[in-house]
Amino acid sequence: MLRAGRRTSLLAVGVATAALAALTPATAFAAPEPFGGPGQQRLRWERCAQDQPASLECTTVRVPLDYADPHGRTIGIAVSRMKADGTAKRRGVLLMNPGGPGGPGLTMPAEMAPRLAAEVRERFDLVGFDPRGVGRSTPVHCGLAPDEQALDHPYSAGTFGQDVARARSVADKCRARAGDLLPHLTTRNTARDMDAIRAALGERRISYLGHSYGTYLGAVYTQMFPRRADRFVLDSALDPALVWRGVPRGAAEAAELAFTRWTEWAAARDAAYGLGATPEAVRAAFWELVARADRTPIVLEGQAFDGDAIRAQYRAFVRVEAVTPFVVALKAAAAGAAAPAAPAEAETEVGAEAEGPDVDNMVSVAWAVLCGEGRSWPRDPEQYRRDAIRERAAHPLAGDFGSNIQPCAFWKSAPREATTVVNNDVDVLIVQNEWDPQTPLAMAEGMRRVLHGARMVTVAGGEGHGAVVAERPSCADADVTRYLVTGRLPAKDRTCG
Repeated sequence: MLRAGRRTSLLAVGVATAALAALTPATAFAAPEPFGGPGQQRLRWERCAQDQPASLECTTVRVPLDYADPHGRTIGIAVSRMKADGTAKRRGVLLMNPGGPGGPGLTMPAEMAPRLAAEVRERFDLVGFDPRGVGRSTPVHCGLAPDEQALDHPYSAGTFGQDVARARSVADKCRARAGDLLPHLTTRNTARDMDAIRAALGERRISYLGHSYGTYLGAVYTQMFPRRADRFVLDSALDPALVWRGVPRGAAEAAELAFTRWTEWAAARDAAYGLGATPEAVRAAFWELVARADRTPIVLEGQAFDGDAIRAQYRAFVRVEAVTPFVVALKAAAAGAAAPAAPAEAETEVGAEAEGPDVDNMVSVAWAVLCGEGRSWPRDPEQYRRDAIRERAAHPLAGDFGSNIQPCAFWKSAPREATTVVNNDVDVLIVQNEWDPQTPLAMAEGMRRVLHGARMVTVAGGEGHGAVVAERPSCADADVTRYLVTGRLPAKDRTCG
């Protein structure tokens, strides 16, 4: 899922008619090239932006808004590329998606180029794109207020009425501003757009690097176009079986595991941090801070933290060394002492702390996909209340954040079926940090189970959302390079550390 903030683009969801989409994979591959194939579109490339490298060039690929009506209204998909460094060794294109749903991807080639091995850069054009509805690709804007741009909210009996009103407002605004586009903002349509990009570039197959939601998008592509998928790398994977109602629940469960690990880590360093000599003592100290903040918010560096605001940092607990000074600072501020450190940077959903004019666009597309694809969202607000109370009891740190009332309860466009069953033998490499706050290890293991031809590399002790896309080196980098260069997967699933 998307993060907010300065690194949104990397860190923070094929073309055919509706009839073709229902054909068997082999038959679909045998069909004529889709809308946008070679010779059907003349692509005009130009420099993407003055603040981007001159080697990053952009164009627009036209695709149908509705694939059931391939000769009807079209929309633009903004595409970028950095050409391969070598020509003799060039294999094709490496399409990229940063996550979301709603994440812009035009700058991803320039951001990933320094992180990929030279052997990879010699063989692939790096290709990014803004998915349909996003950024420069016929964008969708719902015109959401700042408090409507967060994807999750804590539950409180006293504010539940306001939460319901906010969720209804988001759904109403999106329908009023973009009702003609919303039904077509789906993962399967974005996969069809990917195949249109492949065809427009004159490529028989594509390779792919997808992060977070981009792993689900990539898996859906392999399900729809298995013989057009070359070398696919999925970094920080979602479990298709959880799409979409189950994803926040999975994250809440993982937050409890990360919190328990943190209490053990902090207890072992009580001499340095003074939070407690046992995990139980550290846990008690944390919840005492939450209760204290619920009575009187704790002011830290000019920001007031109530108990919910402290719990909202739950994604930060995967980074034990970073989050501990934040808790220490809260404890000191609560006692009236000078705060020794600033708050830790939390792993937040898109919109929670995002900056810039594109937040409305990203969140609008996120809701269009999350609500438009899911038939599992309850329609009764009271069901959300019951779910939030139950989930918080089971997972006190974060259980209510994702289970509280959502705009999906009031979404009017007919839900499109999400692809919850992938189940194929396409060769795929999954890479996963052991401690990922947004797509936890259990989700990646779920993706691995349905991709029977895949191999998975788990980074033991790896912290944060993203292994390959992270700015720091990973022990999975060599596996990714080998696979992209040679096509060879590891002999079996493995763990590196």
